[in-house]
Amino acid sequence: MGSFIWDRINQKLKIYTDFEENLAVLQKTSRNLVTQLEELDRSSSWERSDEWEEKVEALIDQVEHIERSIQKWNLFSTVAVYLYGRHVVNKMNEAKQLLEEGNYYLSKFFKYLILGGGVAAGYAAREFVKQGVKPGELAIVSEESVAPYERPALSKGYLFPTNAARLPEFHVCVGSGGERLDPNWYEEKGIELILNTKIVEATLHSKSLRSENGRILKFGALIIATGSRVIKLSDFGVKGDDQAKNVLYLRDVKDADKIIEEIRVKKHGKVVVVGGGYIGLEVGAALKLNNLSVTMVYNDPWLMSRLFTKEIAEFYERYYMSRGINLINETSVIELESDSSGEVKKVKLKNGRELEADFVVVGVGARPSTRLFQGQIEMSRGGIKTDGLFKTSIDDVYAIGDVAWFPMKIYNEMRRVEHVDHARKSAMKVVEGIMAKGEVVEEYDYVPYFYSRVFDLSWRFYGDNVGDATVVFGNRNPRAKKPKFGCYWIKDGRIMGGFLEGGSDEENKAIENLAWHQHKVDDLQELKDKAQPTAT
Repeated sequence: MGSFIWDRINQKLKIYTDFEENLAVLQKTSRNLVTQLEELDRSSSWERSDEWEEKVEALIDQVEHIERSIQKWNLFSTVAVYLYGRHVVNKMNEAKQLLEEGNYYLSKFFKYLILGGGVAAGYAAREFVKQGVKPGELAIVSEESVAPYERPALSKGYLFPTNAARLPEFHVCVGSGGERLDPNWYEEKGIELILNTKIVEATLHSKSLRSENGRILKFGALIIATGSRVIKLSDFGVKGDDQAKNVLYLRDVKDADKIIEEIRVKKHGKVVVVGGGYIGLEVGAALKLNNLSVTMVYNDPWLMSRLFTKEIAEFYERYYMSRGINLINETSVIELESDSSGEVKKVKLKNGRELEADFVVVGVGARPSTRLFQGQIEMSRGGIKTDGLFKTSIDDVYAIGDVAWFPMKIYNEMRRVEHVDHARKSAMKVVEGIMAKGEVVEEYDYVPYFYSRVFDLSWRFYGDNVGDATVVFGNRNPRAKKPKFGCYWIKDGRIMGGFLEGGSDEENKAIENLAWHQHKVDDLQELKDKAQPTAT
């Protein structure tokens, strides 16, 4: 028994002896570390030559080594640790402060990391919490300065002259009738919002991201939710300054605020809206409500040509013109002419016309933001290829929303969808799969859904606008008090898609069911007769 006790005492003495020796080394290392950082701070190497960056990276490694050593001290509670160890802790904290002043950071690890702060990020965060994520395990890194919000509000409500939507009222997940997740919600759930942070390098195989200011973020699993970036006029070779302060785009709150400011300054002025799709239609309507003179220019033969048939588009064209909006189709912008102040004052068109403009709003489409991942991951059709649970070709890396090129079961083909509904639903599905813990999860099953609200109008579309026949029904008189009309797309005798303007909730649901189940059609005329006027 005495021998056993003596052995234990010797073991303890050796532990403390080793600790004191290690502590002495750490004291010297930490003093040298701070000295080296101070020398780098004073040197001209702050221009960040390759040699300087290598030295800083080496110093970061030393800091991380000291941190790991300090963590081991939790095994002890001796006076020696308190008296001598605190010197190392203080020096280490001093070194970290110097690193941060130089915009260099220790890498930080998250079990789950969402890259992108849009709609999909917010809905994914809510699903993570629902699935039991622990505080500190999840972070969202975003270039924006605010927590995720419902992006459609920017064109549907933010620009209104009265009762305009403003944050925090449209943070996710209010767009689908759920709880509003304001910044406090993320803090309460232990989810870190890393805002105002642009990621400039993604090394997927080593599970690492690097920000513009040098911060390193490491992850166990990454969800790519980077969304899309706007296409600019210069992308089409348009001459002139498409970055002038009065040439505006609409992708985030900052963009919307710039438009609001132009509306305020250019009261009753002339605005040219470039584009006849979603953004063009919704922004054009909002600007007219602000008593501006609005001209819409688009290259297609009719509005919203990617979705609308000619008959559907004719209704909206006549309606917009009845509201005083000037439409110019089948031509494009070739030049923006600026005055001496740098503001664009004239928009020149391919057909020879020249339009005066107090400001210009451009809505000519968007492209998925995938540049960071080029050459690292399997991609196709501009998107990142995934399976039915949004897994990519790299383990523990997922892609959702606009950037995902995924299998659409209903059509048995790969698709990429740019819409808020898909962003929400793909976000929830990917988290369900990640957190499944070995349980079988059904693959994503989705039918495309699009909607819009302008003036007193509201339409919905479900399914696919393909087929060998279309059936248009209802009242398409733009002067009607409550126009109600729709269209079915028929392929191989089945309804592939359905559109309805002015429908009730029940009628819209009926259209959705027809598209989901690809209802069989025996007689097109009978379908047309039955469709009027309720589409049920």
